Amino acid sequence: MFVPRILTAGVLAIGALALPASGQRPLKVYISVDMEGIGGVVTNEQLGPTGFEYARARQFMTDEALAAIQGAREAGATEILVSDSHGNGQNLLIDLFPADVTVIRSWPRPLMMMEGIDSTFTAAVFVGYHASTANTSGVRAHTMSSASLTGVKLNGVEVPEGGLNAAIAGYFGVPVVAITGDDAAVAEVSKFTGPVPGAVVKRAISFHSAATMTPKAAQDLIRARVKAGIEQRASAKPYVLRGPVTLEMSFKNYRAAELLAYLPIVTRVNSHTIRFVGKDIVEVSRFIEFVGSYSPDITP
Repeated sequence: MFVPRILTAGVLAIGALALPASGQRPLKVYISVDMEGIGGVVTNEQLGPTGFEYARARQFMTDEALAAIQGAREAGATEILVSDSHGNGQNLLIDLFPADVTVIRSWPRPLMMMEGIDSTFTAAVFVGYHASTANTSGVRAHTMSSASLTGVKLNGVEVPEGGLNAAIAGYFGVPVVAITGDDAAVAEVSKFTGPVPGAVVKRAISFHSAATMTPKAAQDLIRARVKAGIEQRASAKPYVLRGPVTLEMSFKNYRAAELLAYLPIVTRVNSHTIRFVGKDIVEVSRFIEFVGSYSPDITP
């Protein structure tokens, strides 16, 4: 889940990693972590600081990220970057992470849930992902904003957050090698990534209910699936969208579409939908981040 309203930018300098002592090339893994697809998470009570179960859900989210890190290490990863990609971007309990892991926090970010990825990475992993707002099933199914958006399309194809993020990874030649979340999310995102290992940690019953694995069982499954995905990375293909890339965003209310259409780079398709054409997915990502983050009363 992306749509940040807290605009404290976490600026991280990520230096180049020297070759390991063995002389082999580094195996860099990018892990993007959301919360709606975490085992046990089903309602707003887990998703934000005001919910009575948020503290426990943060721990579940952290533990699933740590399981993915462990699986990546077992598959030979030499460098890992983790993106806290839910809500305010400050959910993961980073003091529990290994000392050599870098974490992306807070917003805004030009590459949104994939900030920090580049062509030096070998593989990407999606943890805790959910289905899109166009999906008729899936726990907390939405695309970037459950409050304001009813659909996002790239080149005429409806995409979940996982599809958009796979395209950003693909721009840099990086394949997604493993996905975790509920059954609807894993199936939907796999349409864009191809058949990669998926850890289904809960089965969607409705928007606010699921049959879920226990935290320990979910962590064990994630560790195994991520390890397998990275070991099988040679068969994974990046999801590449050749430019120009046409973005369509549909809003629940018409005013956002009306105002955005004042920009000469934006076309209003109908009362609720706008179109933006970027030279590539990176330009599209920056536009989406602007739409989600800009407010005239931004401070400081």
